[in-house]
Amino acid sequence: MKSIVVLVSGNGSNLQAIIDACETSIHDGKVTAVFSNKATAYGLERAKKAGAAAIFIDPKAFETRDAFDYALMQQIDEYQPDLIVLAGYMRILSNEFVRHYLGRMINLHPSLLPKYPGLNTYQRAIHAGDEEHGTSVHFVTEQLDGGPVILQARVPIFDEDTVETLTKRVQSQEYRIYPLVTQWFVEGRLEMKEGKAFLDGQPLGMHGYADE
Repeated sequence: MKSIVVLVSGNGSNLQAIIDACETSIHDGKVTAVFSNKATAYGLERAKKAGAAAIFIDPKAFETRDAFDYALMQQIDEYQPDLIVLAGYMRILSNEFVRHYLGRMINLHPSLLPKYPGLNTYQRAIHAGDEEHGTSVHFVTEQLDGGPVILQARVPIFDEDTVETLTKRVQSQEYRIYPLVTQWFVEGRLEMKEGKAFLDGQPLGMHGYADE
């Protein structure tokens, strides 16, 4: 069995999509533990219902971000993770943490990277008058939202769209592509090397799989 550890800060809807996919798929990946920096994160309840360890670590108990990340890293490693999945984890990770899991940690960012790294991506896309928006699954590197893209999903932006309606449209795609990328990794089809994402031994383009 391949051990998947998920980090969440909130509701954990993408976590649920991955849990559901693991339970219905023929691959041998399983969410073994879910960690959160928020005691009230509903993602922890989702973990308990799925039979995974649900662990809250309080950032306020540590003097520095590095100290918190080191403690988090030590507890994660008890589950011998093959893959770390960031699912709405709202903390910037220390460089040491990223290097420790380099090549086996993925993130989901709500934009068509490299466009709109950082926060407020829906608002930025609407204000810019963009015709489309989307979401990107990428490997995590020390550059914020700058790791190689694995897979993207694109959705249209309509004139009447608000942040809420666009968010809902994008999230419906996230629930499809994040479990798929997780499956690729668990099955040994996906890897990061030489600073690039490779699927089935072939390097992926700037926008990931099926890059046009």
